[in-house]
Amino acid sequence: MTNEVVIKTDKLTKRFGDFTAVDEVTFEVYAGEIFGFLGANGAGKTTAMKMLCGLSMPTSGTATIAGYDIYMQTEAIKKNIGYMSQKFSLYEDLTVMENINFFGGIYGLSDKQLKIKSQELIEMLGLKSQAKKVVASLPLGWKQKLAFSVAVLHEPKIVFLDEPTGGVDPVTRRQFWDLIYSAAGRGITIFVTTHYMDEAEYCNRISMMVDGVIKALDTPANLQQHYSATSMDDVFYALARGAKRKSD
Repeated sequence: MTNEVVIKTDKLTKRFGDFTAVDEVTFEVYAGEIFGFLGANGAGKTTAMKMLCGLSMPTSGTATIAGYDIYMQTEAIKKNIGYMSQKFSLYEDLTVMENINFFGGIYGLSDKQLKIKSQELIEMLGLKSQAKKVVASLPLGWKQKLAFSVAVLHEPKIVFLDEPTGGVDPVTRRQFWDLIYSAAGRGITIFVTTHYMDEAEYCNRISMMVDGVIKALDTPANLQQHYSATSMDDVFYALARGAKRKSD
């Protein structure tokens, strides 16, 4: 992790009619950092991520991603990021290798680069015997690991992961995080949303959202110390109780 800021937001807001999904969130993320964006389902995590990826226009506020403005330079942003949706983001009716080649072409890799990268990816994931099988035939855990590997195939500056480990078993979740650590070690910034509080322990820093508002932002250790908590679940419950008292 370095001191270079690659994500910067200032009072970023998204409203749908009278409903405010994301309410004036302000934070910075550094190059090579694993930044957790935590909160319960419906807290506004996915909405915020879509704005940062250039997939949804903010109602107000500002943000830059890899130095590019989210209002004026959305295409430049898309070329410098990877993205993995919580709803599996590869084509299930294509083979493993066809998916790799397809997305590698979209990311602008040359034929030579794609040949090298695809072989490295297949070997790293242990999918050599599965390379010609359609993705639909793979177990969910393998699909998720493949989707992540394809999202960073072009070595983007930032990869956005939206609930990437949802529905997979604990062992597969740990293996998935090994892939995240490897990418971060290569200098890729990881921005990950999750509602699994134990995954906060794997992040350099985390922000915790409650009802569209960032209620806390710090390292997991500092947050636990501040709230005299023994787990991130305890921290989140303390924040949620505080938010409820405030609204009352």
